Amino acid sequence: MSDIIRLLPDSVANQIAAGEVIQRPASAVKELIENAIDSGADQITVVVKDAGKSLIQVTDNGCGMSETDARMCFERHATSKINRAEDLFAIRTMGFRGEAMASIAAVAQVELKSRRHDQKTGTHLLIEGSKFVSQEPHAGNEGTGIYVKNLFYNIPARRNFLKSNASELRHIAEEFQRTAIARPDISFSLVSDGIQLFNLKPGNLRQRLTGIFGNAYNERLVPVEEQTTILGLNGFILKPEFAKKTRGEQYFFVNGRYIRDGYLNHAVVHAFENLLPPGTHPSYFLMIEMDPARIDINIHPTKTEIKFEDEKSVYAIMRAAVKRALGKFSIAPTLDFEQETAFNIPVSMYNTLPKQPSISINPSYNPFATGGSSTERIQVFPDQNREPRRQHAVPLFDTDSENETEKTIKVLSLLSNRFIVAVQNNDLLIIDPRAAHERVLYEKHLARLSNQPEKAQQQLFPQVLELSTADHLTMTECLEGMQRIGFDISSLGGTSYSINGLPHGINAIDVKPVVERILEYYRNSSGDVATTINESLARSTASAMAMRRGEITDTASADHLVKQLMQCVQPALTPNGKPVFYLLSVGAIENMFGV
Repeated sequence: MSDIIRLLPDSVANQIAAGEVIQRPASAVKELIENAIDSGADQITVVVKDAGKSLIQVTDNGCGMSETDARMCFERHATSKINRAEDLFAIRTMGFRGEAMASIAAVAQVELKSRRHDQKTGTHLLIEGSKFVSQEPHAGNEGTGIYVKNLFYNIPARRNFLKSNASELRHIAEEFQRTAIARPDISFSLVSDGIQLFNLKPGNLRQRLTGIFGNAYNERLVPVEEQTTILGLNGFILKPEFAKKTRGEQYFFVNGRYIRDGYLNHAVVHAFENLLPPGTHPSYFLMIEMDPARIDINIHPTKTEIKFEDEKSVYAIMRAAVKRALGKFSIAPTLDFEQETAFNIPVSMYNTLPKQPSISINPSYNPFATGGSSTERIQVFPDQNREPRRQHAVPLFDTDSENETEKTIKVLSLLSNRFIVAVQNNDLLIIDPRAAHERVLYEKHLARLSNQPEKAQQQLFPQVLELSTADHLTMTECLEGMQRIGFDISSLGGTSYSINGLPHGINAIDVKPVVERILEYYRNSSGDVATTINESLARSTASAMAMRRGEITDTASADHLVKQLMQCVQPALTPNGKPVFYLLSVGAIENMFGV
């Protein structure tokens, strides 16, 4: 029997390695911008065509490369950043592994033009699929320009996996923003198909944030600053009233590198304790500076995850610094030291003796009895598993007709105007109106997106909506879908839009916040590959347009909502898999009382 194990050709190995580092056009943009920063540039320009599929061009005024360095940079693991393994724990540059250029060259046609400041001529190099085509002298500007053309041209399967231009451009803008926030001292520019999306001048962090997210951000920012022997911390958090329903604008940077860290996020959320509305998340832009020897940044292919040597101390410092910033700017609740320390007893109880606490027990209760179990008291109906992405479920209530379903559900009352109490076949239902409305809207919008569009209610006075660049890119991606749902929105040029018509059920006064919430939900949910654009948009609009808690004030409205809910394909769960109602059977109630 002959041997079957063999070494892969370099071209194949490079393509496999490229799959780890270069996952989409945004990955290439990230790597090229980081290389430009490492070159010492203070002006970086990014130009893309067809969302980076046809062209990614990154030019800088950095130190440039010699003829030999220009060719060596495309070799795997060729780097000027490290010489020994110990150097991995003293890294302050963005790149260090020597994989980015080799990975890009393996899956694209690359052109490089570079000239050092101390040389009169530079070098012009062409490479395709890791194969050198030509290299010749070049008389150009100081610094480096890299042109990545036809990304994944030699891997059709990977190219077909890419999403729409609008979606890929949004990912490019996100990577661009992360790098630009980390280095406010550098001038950044982003141009897409001849349209300038960002033109950021050098300045401080506050100026950079307002340049990216709009001038309205200036009033929302709360500075955070802390210096310890372990780390230095500075940046901004947003005031609690600007918390969002999604984890959108949450940025951690360690030594200028963007990272994701759920442990540090928990520290920030804990510092906001009792200040955030339920179901919301704080926004923050926090920079950590610490000794590179205390962290390991080589644990993830894209370097977005790091490991701290003493993560518990970092957690404690982060939480304390954020909490101190909230208190310093009178945002967190403060203690009133002038108040009497005695108990605050209501006036009606001044002359009443306190009652001794007591408990009641059921002496006949047998935990080993087979007649029932405490775990059967309250059930989510049907099972508690999250709803699958595609909707193919069977209605929960087995009925021969829609009318029979409506007859079996009877609304009894409202509980604190927050929950609906109803009866179905002698079972008690506790329904969350907002969750129910979200399910109804989701299935309605999904049907509209798949079939005949809904007509918009035209407004007598159209409203002008000014969006940030990030929201503008999201709008271009989902505008057609929003129009099918019933929004009549047209572009006024740039990042301005005119809202001419609305779907039924939306108040014209609330339309701007609703549209902004739809864009926010969509931007933070459509990254799921298993979710189609229609499903993501239907879910986003349903979440943004669902009624607020407490809006149902009469049983007639509650009854109408319940009838709509029971006509849904999957009435028991919201589009995100949360329960819409809980069912309490007669048997479970009997078990409660030991009957």
